[in-house]
Amino acid sequence: MNVLVTGGAGFIGSNFIRYLLETDADVRVVNLDKLTYAGNLDSLTDVGADARYAFVRGDIADSQLVDSVLRKHKIDGIINFAAESHVDRSILDPEVFVTTNVLGTQNLLFLAREHKVKRFLQISTDEVYGSLGAKGTFREDTPLHPNSPYSAAKASADLLCLAYFRTFGLPVTVSRCSNNYGPFQFPEKLIPLMIINALEGKPLPVYGDGKQVRDWLHVSDHCRAIDVVFRKGKPGEIYNIGGDCEKRNIDVVKQLLGILEAPESLIHFVKDRPGHDRRYAMDITRIRTELNWRPTVAFDEGLRLTVQWYLDHRSWWQKVITGEYLAMYDRIYGDK
Repeated sequence: MNVLVTGGAGFIGSNFIRYLLETDADVRVVNLDKLTYAGNLDSLTDVGADARYAFVRGDIADSQLVDSVLRKHKIDGIINFAAESHVDRSILDPEVFVTTNVLGTQNLLFLAREHKVKRFLQISTDEVYGSLGAKGTFREDTPLHPNSPYSAAKASADLLCLAYFRTFGLPVTVSRCSNNYGPFQFPEKLIPLMIINALEGKPLPVYGDGKQVRDWLHVSDHCRAIDVVFRKGKPGEIYNIGGDCEKRNIDVVKQLLGILEAPESLIHFVKDRPGHDRRYAMDITRIRTELNWRPTVAFDEGLRLTVQWYLDHRSWWQKVITGEYLAMYDRIYGDK
């Protein structure tokens, strides 16, 4: 099987490529990545010499490039991770999110149909559902109610994918995951940001009162789920993927400080961001019952392993937290 993984130099994409090459001796993977700020080939140095792996630098919105990749590598399936994914950045610059997440996905779908690709998996997010109250969970049939430019762009892409199935019969599935954490995550996200700031003795910026609730999923569990949805998921269907692990942001931050033996005085509450969703929680009944998947990494253990990874891989993240990252960090938190 020849699989095109778009956005494979990002956090989840790089972990998935490694998982796929480790678990399937017959797969060949082409990684198409634009290498924006969050794309990092250092996350894939251990697979770079594998004859079953190829990297192509480029944009999913580039029709000629995508067409040539599909043709040259005789692609059987596409897994689309490629996306602008940070809510704060989408508030500062919504246009790039529409360009990549919507128009880029449309380009992939159009060419997948032209080349008669056998499987297409769209990697989406629980944020398309909006915000929950104190009770309840998101089901696959929960109405979409995105509250940020990022989630609106992802919801638009999801709808395009499902329309291509219903209109053209393209074998598309959509997976929507909860908050991921684990190795190789770009340090603008909550857990690596808090780890790195604590290690450097810097303030830990926590939005609002910190009582926003998220469902946490270790990236290794997510990779297993993506694989089973890609291979066995029913075309035209949506599959929620979650960790069955609801935690308040402030509690996660305090747990990290406990692991690092750092003082809670580092916590610095900042002005909440616009449209900040209060709570996410996923109903994962469908993927449990239909595809026999369930999360296996307990949060306490996963968090300890994640902290240890950042302790052991300082050279990886120290290369990242320079230049553009620092400029954006100042734009997001500087006036708060």
